[in-house]
Formats: sequence, C-alpha cells, structure tokens
Amino acid sequence: MTFPVLRGFRDYPPPDAGARSELLRRMRAAARRAGYSELETPSVESFELYQVKSGDEVAGQTWGFTDKGGRAVALASETTPSLVRVYADRAKSEPLPVKWFTISKLWRYEEPQSGRTREFLQFNLDILGVAGIEAEADLLAAAALVLDEVGGKDLYSLRVNDRALSEGLGRLYGATDGGRFFRAVDRFRKVGPAAFVEELVAAGVVPDRAAELADRLRAVGGGLSPERVGAYLDGLEHDGLDVPGRAGADRLRALFALLARAGLADRVVLDPTVVRGLAYYTSTVFEAYDRSGEGRSVFGGGRYDHLVELFGGPPTPAVGLAIGDQTLELLLRSGNRWPEGEPPLDTYVVVVDSALHADAVALVEELRRAGVSADADLLGRSMSRQLKEAARRRARRALIVGLKETAPGSVVERDLATGAQREIVRSGAARSA
Repeated sequence: MTFPVLRGFRDYPPPDAGARSELLRRMRAAARRAGYSELETPSVESFELYQVKSGDEVAGQTWGFTDKGGRAVALASETTPSLVRVYADRAKSEPLPVKWFTISKLWRYEEPQSGRTREFLQFNLDILGVAGIEAEADLLAAAALVLDEVGGKDLYSLRVNDRALSEGLGRLYGATDGGRFFRAVDRFRKVGPAAFVEELVAAGVVPDRAAELADRLRAVGGGLSPERVGAYLDGLEHDGLDVPGRAGADRLRALFALLARAGLADRVVLDPTVVRGLAYYTSTVFEAYDRSGEGRSVFGGGRYDHLVELFGGPPTPAVGLAIGDQTLELLLRSGNRWPEGEPPLDTYVVVVDSALHADAVALVEELRRAGVSADADLLGRSMSRQLKEAARRRARRALIVGLKETAPGSVVERDLATGAQREIVRSGAARSA
C-alpha cells in the first residue's frame, strides 16, 4: 500500500529541505541585523482569535476542529492575530517600539495552485508603537535586506500605496461604495478592461468616468519610480483630491523620501492599484513582486493601527508584512538563485583499509568537537568511491587515513577543488581546517 502526500501539501527531501533551512538561517540573521527580535507562537489557537480579526469569512479557509475539551480551535492560518494577542497581554511592560519577526508554519484550506499550498511557512516582520512613516521605511528596508540576503537582489520590486489616497481617488471619480471600489481596484490586474469598468460602475462610478479612471490606472503600468511620484500626486491634488486623500499623498511623499535615503530608490514604485483586500489595513500598504510583473506577490503588508484594540490592548499603531515560502521559492528559482542545499561539508575522512574504520571515527569526532563539519564512509567502499562521495557532498577537503607512505601520526590532506595534497600531523587536522 502506498500513501501519497495529501493534496496541497509537499514533501521536502534533500537537497530542498537543506536549501529551505539555509534560507531561514539567512532570513533570521538579516532580521536580527535590522534590530528585530524573534517571537514564537502556537500552531493551534482559539478559533475565536481569527474571528476577531477577520470575521466569519475566516471559517472557509481555517482548519478548525473541536478539541477533547469541547473547545473550538484551529490550526494557525496566519501569525498576526497571535502576535497581537501576545503584545496586548504584554503592552504595559513592553518597551516601545516593538520590532518582532516570526517564522511560522501555517495552514489554510484553499485551492492549491502555483505559489499556494495548504501548508506553508511564513516569515513576518512587524513594528508596533510607531505612528509615523518611519516604521514603514524601517520595515521595507528590513524586508529588502531579507530578500537580498536569500539571493533575491535585483529580482523584485516593492509596490507601495496608501489606502487613503485610493479612497480619495475613488471619491474623486464618484465612487459611492468604498468597499466595492476597493475590491474592484484590488482586481485591476486580474480582470480584463471591460470587466474592470463594470466593477467600477457597480461601485458607483458613472460609465464615462469609470473608463477614464481605468485608463489613468493603466497608464501607471508597473508603477511609478520615485522621481515620478511627486508629479503624479500633484496631478491628483490639482484635479480635486479631497483632504483625506491629500493626507495619504503627503504620507507617500515622506515615505518615498525616506526609502530613497535608505538606498531603495532602485526597487520601490508607487502603485495606486495596490490596496490589499483585508479591511483592517488603515493607510499604507505594500507588496513585493517579481520585476517581470508575473506571478503572485512575494510579500504583502501594511499599517494596521486599530487591531491591537480589538484584542483588548491599548491603542497602538502597528505595521507589518509577511513573506510566503512558496512565492519566495518561485522568485528564487526563476532567477536561478535557489540554494544548493545544506552548506558544503568541510572534511570527508577517507579510509584506505576498512580495518582502520575506528581511527576514522575517532578523527571525525575530534573534528566535529572542534567545530569542523566532518563525515566518513559507513559502507566499506573503496578509496576511489569514497573520494567520489566526498565530491558529491561538496567537501572542501579529504583527509586520507592509512596510506602506507604516510609517517606515523600523520594523514594526507587533499584539496578536492585543486587535487593538491600534503601530509599533515593528525593532531593538527582541526587547526588546518
């Protein structure tokens, strides 16, 4: 009997599991370098936790069940509710600003497709306690550092917008149903021109103006580079953008200025079609995409200034983003940046005579205890096959034990890249690594 993996789930045998581990190591290191501390939360939470944040629609994608105590619980489908729960409980004693990162395994019961599985890893960055756009600038700079460190440099662009600006744009063109207008704009790249105009009309925009707005958004293309942002926002204000919309425009001007000073002008654009479908975002929103413009977003996020209060905490401004492992893999593979797997082995100990296997075991253990990655043959293979195995494992060197011409207490060290070899004292093998 065979047991295939369930639909929407994946196995990660070597070398892919090692590659994923290496990516997570780099992501952790980059987040810590940017001043973020790691938070870990449970994989099972109260089902009500997700309802508080997302309402009843969360039930369709949540792996919910009743536990043995009769409680309604769910496998974690996102990290933000857990993070906010933790912060709300610690708000009185937690120094501000809070800068946390999380790496969580999550589950959503949704239709599997490219870049989307039912079980996945998500890397989150969040800042709580900062009301100004300094938080967005720090967050996006940290996210760019993370993507660069895993090999994504030059493969992605950051698309930034402010929902207040988009709301003002909708009112400027006559939209009377803000929710439907947001849903229409969120689908701008997913539907054809005629269907988009129909959705704008359903949101209250008269047909002629709907076609004009569609053309205006289409002219933005893949987004506006920083040097074009000012003129675009000035044009909207000249056309009659209202006061709340102007506030969004001012935040974007200030944010783009900070991002330029942070050295991100080459990868950040203003994209008025980025609104993020989730209702809890309060102003700035952003997504990262493959520079080709194809595929799903690599990450998404924005400002959520009222969420902490929903969980019983004090009013707390907050901003965060989440990077999904599946879309990150697609990005890196498309650019031939996927890691080879586990880091290369430093030393492979080769035994000429199987009777000396115990000596090899002792040497391997000495190397490992000294901090050197090392391994040896366990199958009694010939010397040539052991050297082939060392090459397969990408070892830097081989230490050959038992050559007759070797002096007592010595081994032969072979550089597996050049083939050069020399005799070294066995006791100094770790020091020469």
